[in-house]
Amino acid sequence: MLAYLIGTLVEKSPTEATVEVGDLGFSVQISATTYAQLPDLNQRVKLFVHLFFREETFVLYGFASEEERLIFKLLLGVSGIGPKMAQTILSGIEVPLLREAIIGNNLSALTGIAGVGRKTAERIVLELRDKMLKLDLKATPVAVQTDLQQARNDAYSALLALGFAKPSAEKALRAAIAEKPNAKTDELIRLALRHIQK
Repeated sequence: MLAYLIGTLVEKSPTEATVEVGDLGFSVQISATTYAQLPDLNQRVKLFVHLFFREETFVLYGFASEEERLIFKLLLGVSGIGPKMAQTILSGIEVPLLREAIIGNNLSALTGIAGVGRKTAERIVLELRDKMLKLDLKATPVAVQTDLQQARNDAYSALLALGFAKPSAEKALRAAIAEKPNAKTDELIRLALRHIQK
């Protein structure tokens, strides 16, 4: 089973990267968090990977850290969460903050992630809280990135208020976050609108 890829980054977008290893090019699905940590094109890169198989289709998911891959696998174990939703969750919140939100039963932090409703947030807490307590991750207090998370939440709400469908709003917001992770609400909205119009 593949554990990681080390090769040359030949293509990248907010949701996908192509890594050339020898004479092979691996297409890897990534989160906005991982995208923000990728090097420039034609540079060496290491991605931890998870091979997902469903209905005769293989999809490779890549992560900048082992911790992110671990949380991805845990999210896949939650009923109703597939790889796309897990990828969306990891794009919307940093791993230490996600862990703290689950341990602290902070449903508002979870529902603030694009596409995560209250029932999904409740399932995540119910099914992962004990597992998160056992993980030895360096936890960052949720309050540290409150302003950043609030900006993303407000931008998402604004896109919905403008009449955009949830899938389009989520995809555009992920692209905007990947383009400028520390952007404030107004700038995120402008960036997201550019991606929606493409």
